[in-house]
Amino acid sequence: MNANPATARNASNRMSLRVLLIEDSPLIRRSIADAIDAMGVMHVAACAESADEAIALLSGEPFDAVIVDLQLKQGSSVPVLAFMQRKGMIESMFAAVLTNHALPAYRERCLQYGVRHFYDKSFEFDRAIDALHEYAQARQTTQG
Repeated sequence: MNANPATARNASNRMSLRVLLIEDSPLIRRSIADAIDAMGVMHVAACAESADEAIALLSGEPFDAVIVDLQLKQGSSVPVLAFMQRKGMIESMFAAVLTNHALPAYRERCLQYGVRHFYDKSFEFDRAIDALHEYAQARQTTQG
């Protein structure tokens, strides 16, 4: 389980929404975390490189949003989506898949788990970040 250095700077901000980032590439993880942290309304509270790490984090900490890469070095994130669905987390938080494997079959599978946000990393990175930002703004408006 990897903590993001920017997390410490943002941890004191109670209004900031907590994001779990499930991504095994350090370069992509940094790009996503920087984009999320730059918004100022949310921060990457934790990162996981495997499904087991992600499930352990989801079991022990509250998160407002989860960004999931489907294909990891050690298997797939599908067990994470199944866990989140079983625990009712999909309905209570923003859950997005951001993957290089944006095939229709994967999209359909994610929809079966209740994931409404599915993006191709190569072409829709900005759309994923925009959707997360819209969610964060809506949450702050309703909690404000």
